[in-house]
Amino acid sequence: MRPLDAGNDFDLELFFELTPDLLCVAGFDGYFKKINPAVSRLLGYTEEELFSRPVNDFVHPEDQGITQRNREQLFEDFPLLNFENRYITKSGEIVWLAWTSMPVKSEKRVYAIAKNITHTKKLEEDRNLLITDLTKINTDLKQLTFTASHDLRTPVGNLLSVFDLLDTSKIEDAETLEFINILKSATESLKNTLNKYVDSLIQKETTQAQVEELDLEESLNVVLWSLGFLIKSSNANLKVDFSQLKTIKFNKAYLESIFLNLITNSIKYSKPGLPPEICIASKRNNGVSQLIFTDNGQGFDMDKTKDKIFGFNQKFSDSSDSKGIGLYQVYNHITSLGGKISVNSQPNEGAEFIISFKD
Repeated sequence: MRPLDAGNDFDLELFFELTPDLLCVAGFDGYFKKINPAVSRLLGYTEEELFSRPVNDFVHPEDQGITQRNREQLFEDFPLLNFENRYITKSGEIVWLAWTSMPVKSEKRVYAIAKNITHTKKLEEDRNLLITDLTKINTDLKQLTFTASHDLRTPVGNLLSVFDLLDTSKIEDAETLEFINILKSATESLKNTLNKYVDSLIQKETTQAQVEELDLEESLNVVLWSLGFLIKSSNANLKVDFSQLKTIKFNKAYLESIFLNLITNSIKYSKPGLPPEICIASKRNNGVSQLIFTDNGQGFDMDKTKDKIFGFNQKFSDSSDSKGIGLYQVYNHITSLGGKISVNSQPNEGAEFIISFKD
C-alpha cells in the first residue's frame, strides 16, 4: 500500500465529529473552546452550556482539587498522561474519564482526549466488594474452625476422663462393655482428629466481632457447666467476685473462650499434689473495666518467656496435651477488640492475668 502524501486533503473535521472518544480544546482560562459531539452526548449538556461554565464545574466535587492542581502543571508545559477523574452528567450520573492532555503554551490552549472508563471502574468496584466479602467469609470460617477445634478438645478430654474412672469390672453384661469400648474408641479418635486440626491451623486472621453488654456471671456459668467434671476431678477451688463490675461490653463467644482457656490452663498446669486455686474478679480501674485472673499453678519464668507467652504454638510445658494455642487465642480475642492483657508470674508461684477491656 502506497503511503498517503502530505498534499492529500483530509476531512479532519469529520474525524473530529465521528470519533467516540471525547476530544476537547480548552483555554488556560479554564473554559472549553471546542468539543466534539461525544462530550455533549456523554455529559448530557449542550455545547452552549459546556462553553458557558468553567470546565471544573462539571468535575465531581471530590475530584475538583486534584484536577485543578494537575491542570496547573499543564500551564507550565507539562503533558498530562492517563489522568483519571470523575465528572457529573446533567442527569446526576457519575462517569469516570481517563485523560491525555497536551498543552500548547504559545496558544494558551490544551488539547485533550478522554476515554470513558466508567464500565471498567464499576467492574473494579464490584470485584473489590466481592473480594472483601469473600475475605470476611474466609476469615469467619477460619475463626470458627480454629475455635471449635481447640475448645472442643476440653469436653472430649472430660469424656475420656470419665471412661478412665469407670470401673468396668463391675459391668457383667458383655454387650454393655462392648458399647463402652466403642464409645471410648470413638472419643479417642475424635480427640486425635481435633488435635490434627489444631496443629494444621498456623494462623488466625482477626475479625471485628459483634460487641454487646454481657453479664460476667452468666458467661462464666456457661463455661463452668461444660468444665464441671474437670473441675470436680481436679479438686479445683474457684473463688469468683464480680461485685465491683457485673457486666462488660465484649463479644460473647470470645469471653466464654477466654474463661475456658484460662481455667483449663490453670487446672492443666497446676502444681503436682496441690489442688488448683483459681480466683476470678472484676473491677473498674481508672475508668477501665478489668478482669483479674489468678491461680496457684506452675507459673512462668517471665525472663525466658518475655513476649512469647501469647505467641502462636508457644509451649511452656513438655506435656503432649499442650498445643500452645490457648493463650494465643485469649490474646487475640482481647486485642482484636481493642483490649490489653498483661501477666505477672514467677516459677512455682502461680500466675496473674490482668485483662483490660476497651469500653
